[in-house]
Amino acid sequence: MKRKLSGLLVMIIHFAYPQIQKVEQVIDSCVKKDNFNGAVLVAQNGKTELLTYTGLSNRHYNISFSDETRFHIFSLTKTFTAALIMQLYEKGKINLDAPISTYYPEYKGEAAKKATIRNLLTYSSGRDNKDISSPELIHQAYDNTIWNLDDFITTFLSEKLVDKPGTKFSYNNGDFILLGKIIEKIYNKPFEEVLKEQILIPLHMQNTGFLHHNDIIRNIDEGYSADPSDPFALHMPTNSYIDNFYSAGAMYSTPKDLLIFDQAIFNSVLFKKKTLETMITADPKLEDTALGFWVYPKKFGAVNTLFAERQGEGYGHSANWVHLVDKNLTVIILSNTKDIKYLNKMREKLISAYYGQ
Repeated sequence: MKRKLSGLLVMIIHFAYPQIQKVEQVIDSCVKKDNFNGAVLVAQNGKTELLTYTGLSNRHYNISFSDETRFHIFSLTKTFTAALIMQLYEKGKINLDAPISTYYPEYKGEAAKKATIRNLLTYSSGRDNKDISSPELIHQAYDNTIWNLDDFITTFLSEKLVDKPGTKFSYNNGDFILLGKIIEKIYNKPFEEVLKEQILIPLHMQNTGFLHHNDIIRNIDEGYSADPSDPFALHMPTNSYIDNFYSAGAMYSTPKDLLIFDQAIFNSVLFKKKTLETMITADPKLEDTALGFWVYPKKFGAVNTLFAERQGEGYGHSANWVHLVDKNLTVIILSNTKDIKYLNKMREKLISAYYGQ
C-alpha cells in the first residue's frame, strides 16, 4: 500500500510540474514584453504551487520585490468589508434586506430608507456617485484633502437617488464606505479595530493592515504608471490620501496573507458554509455581482468552472484575486506597473496554462 501511495505522489508531482512550467513561461513573457513587475501566486487546495516575485517594489532605492514586500491592494479591501458584514449577518446582528437607516439613522442621503445593505454590497444603492462623477470631484474627494469620515459622507455620499435601488449596477466606492460606517455603528468601534479583531488577528495575517496617509509601513511598494506607447517608460502617479478610501480601498497585504484570507472564506473559517453560499450567490441582473465578489460560470478551453473574482486598482497599483470555487484553485496577481485590464488578460493566460489549455 505504501509503495502505491508513493507512486501516486510522484505521478502528482510530475503532473503538476509541467503545469507550473507553463505558468512560469506566461509570467516570463509578461515581464520581457510588457514590463510586468510584482508577484504571482498559484495555490491548489490552499497549498502554494507557485509564488514568484519579479522587478522592483521601489525604483527610487532599487529595492526588489520579495516575501517582505507589502502591496497596496485598493478595492480588494471591499471583500474584507463584505466578510465583516457576512459575520454580522451570520450572528443575526444585521439584516441584508434592511435599509441603511436601520443601522445608520443619522445618514441624510435619499437612499437612507430606500436602499438596503444588500444593495450597498452589490453596488446597486441607486445613489448619485458624486465622489467619482468628474475628474475634479475625484481629486477633491481622494487626492487634495484628508477628510473626516462623517464629513466625507455628508459631502460626497448623501446625494439624491438617480436609480431605483436594486435595479442597476453602478460600481463605486461610496457604497462600501457606507458599509464601513455601518460596521462602526454596530460594533461601536473604529472600522480598523474591528478589522483587526474579527479577521487579521484570528487569521494571523501579520503583514496586512489598514493604511493612513502618514503611516510609515516597512517594505510597502510604490506605484508606477506606464506611458501608453511604452510599458517600460514609467512615472509616479499623483498623490492621494489613502485614508479617504477607507473601507473601500485603504488596505495593504501580501500574496501569502491574501491566500490565508482566501482559504478562510472558501473553507468556512470566518463563517459557515451556508453564509458563504449567500455571499457568493451572484445576481445576473447586476452584472453577476455577489457580495464582495463577482461570481459566474467560465470556461478555459475544455475546463468548466465557477469563477469568483475581485479586483483592485489605484495610483499605479493593481491587484487581481481569483478563486475557482469548484476546483479550489487560487490565483493572486499583484503589480505596481500594470493596470487592472492587463492583469485581467494575464490571469486568463495563467489559468489556461495551468490547465494545459
